[in-house]
Amino acid sequence: MVIGFFMILVDTTIVSVANPAIKAALDPDTNNLDNVVWVTSAYLLAYAVPLLITGRLGDRFGPRTIYLIGLAIFTLASVGCGLSDSLTSLQTVAVITRTFPPNQRGAAMGLWGATSGVAMLVGPLAGGLLVDAFGWEWIFFVNIPVGIVGFVLAWIFVPRLETHPHRFDMVGVVLSAVALFLIVFGLQEGEKFDWGVIWGPISVWLLIGTGIVVLGLFIWQQAKTRSEPLVPLDLFRDRNFSIANLGIATVGFTVTSMSLPLMFFIQLARGLTPTQAALLMIPMAIGAGVLSPFAGKLLDRIDPRFLLVPGLTCVVLSLVWYSVLMNADTPIWMFLLPSALMGIGNAGMWGPLATTATRNLSPHQAGAGAGIYNTTRTIGSVLGSAAIAVFMQARLESNLPAAAESGSGSFGGGALPEVVVAPFSTAMSQTMLLPAVVLLIGVVAVLFLKRPPTTTVAAKQAEAPASH
Repeated sequence: MVIGFFMILVDTTIVSVANPAIKAALDPDTNNLDNVVWVTSAYLLAYAVPLLITGRLGDRFGPRTIYLIGLAIFTLASVGCGLSDSLTSLQTVAVITRTFPPNQRGAAMGLWGATSGVAMLVGPLAGGLLVDAFGWEWIFFVNIPVGIVGFVLAWIFVPRLETHPHRFDMVGVVLSAVALFLIVFGLQEGEKFDWGVIWGPISVWLLIGTGIVVLGLFIWQQAKTRSEPLVPLDLFRDRNFSIANLGIATVGFTVTSMSLPLMFFIQLARGLTPTQAALLMIPMAIGAGVLSPFAGKLLDRIDPRFLLVPGLTCVVLSLVWYSVLMNADTPIWMFLLPSALMGIGNAGMWGPLATTATRNLSPHQAGAGAGIYNTTRTIGSVLGSAAIAVFMQARLESNLPAAAESGSGSFGGGALPEVVVAPFSTAMSQTMLLPAVVLLIGVVAVLFLKRPPTTTVAAKQAEAPASH
């Protein structure tokens, strides 16, 4: 399972390091960031829409089967990996939820979280080396060997879990797909069309507004559906599930949005190569990789707030620290310090949130619960991708008005002219504060979690399939 998760994070972190190189190669003549942000946005658009559907498919046909299909598509498609990536990430959580009883899920999710630390190291380093040596195109081919190994091992070792017969809520499928597509597409295309008219009477706000109305209709339809709704709203009666979903939305926003201004600053304003920029992430990767398993085991015995509050707070502080350091005079080695703090924070963030969200879910709710959780994270990522593009562009136009109007001092084609470095650095520094503010909302949210009971009905139910 963690090999599949590893692939996802490697793919994502490789792209974040390669963004400046991709912009220099494909869009060198403009100061507009919207085009390069689509590298992430197109991926997220294809990711967000099918998540709820694939959750039910995992329940019906077995998460192992759907996981293997997703992993195969991911590996073969490589570049067009949006849909298959959603299947892969979703089913890793669902399989872990259904294989391990609640009192062991923390340790399992701790290993899952530790994988993020290794991937955060391997992804940027591999991405930097590949971009420097062969060009940005090769960052997508690295999926193939990892995917083949992951598929073979999952085929051999992942158990065939019990499936449950389901009636598919086709009305819910259509409504959710239309709502998410309209909202996501509207947010991602907003900056391109200056938040105005797209074509004829269709505007950005009309798309978003229509999407919100359809989403409301979807929620109403789910509440009225008596047989098997796509989203069992009863899940949200569990306080921890609801709060963990809000928390992971802020995490998705932050993780997606923070890398763009950081990598543009380090590579363009400070002149580091992709490989050198990736080396600055080593403390974060080591911190998350080493501490996550310990955090997972600890979570099985303590209140989740004791890990989540300090973990999320460390990430917030590291983002503010990055912002303070982002100027032309800071010694490069100092960027290792907030990286280390972020690694410590990551250990208390990924695993504990996923465990807290899924701990009280019964086995037949694993697919639906994991689908909702991953959809929430992806919506947060979509908002982060859209918001950071808008905010970066606004800060650049404020700090570099002459360059924005004339196109002089373009930052699309490589190292920056000396006169542009200081205002560009200021713009990137200010942009880094946006994910910090959003994640602070997550810190406040997790304060309202409650410690799960030691033994629950869900625990007893979950222990049965795990013992076979």
